[in-house]
Amino acid sequence: MEIVNFIKQYIKNPKTVGAVAPSSEKLADRMVEDINFLNATCIIEYGPGTGIFTEKILNKKKDSTIFIAIECNLDFYKILKDKFKDETNFILINDSAENIKEYLDKYNIDKVDYIISGLPFASLPDTMSQTILSVTKEILKAKGEFITFQYTLFKMNLFRKYFDKIKRKKVLLNLPPAYILRCKNVKFINYFNKDNWS
Repeated sequence: MEIVNFIKQYIKNPKTVGAVAPSSEKLADRMVEDINFLNATCIIEYGPGTGIFTEKILNKKKDSTIFIAIECNLDFYKILKDKFKDETNFILINDSAENIKEYLDKYNIDKVDYIISGLPFASLPDTMSQTILSVTKEILKAKGEFITFQYTLFKMNLFRKYFDKIKRKKVLLNLPPAYILRCKNVKFINYFNKDNWS
């Protein structure tokens, strides 16, 4: 049923949905495998869609960790609201990721540990992408990470405008295959610990 809903939304909104099928279990596992759930106090997800990453995060996070998911598609929002209605410290918002700071202010949250994104930056308007990435950089903690996946590396230069270091890995078991990008700024990170960062 989820894949049918996803296809319908892709047909209606190809620029903001960005894929004809939900992300695979393998991609979801790889997206969250580097999150330090023990120490994270606040996690944000942009564009959760039907909630495959959302579910992984909810299953792994501490009860005390605040988890905010922001979804602009009303149909997906309704699916998520029903699916995760009983979760602890889970805030679901129907809005654009461009406006996430307004909600952090509303809930008295200053900075966040991780931002997970399913947004299709390759198809979003440039001004929207730049606004989202600028706000993302602003609200992340000094050692925070922005973790996104993309189907091509077309927007790497855009991501590099906002993040000093980007580590990437490819997941073949997804339709289509995807690149996961772990993005951070290393200003306050030990420069001698640079393994696999490029």
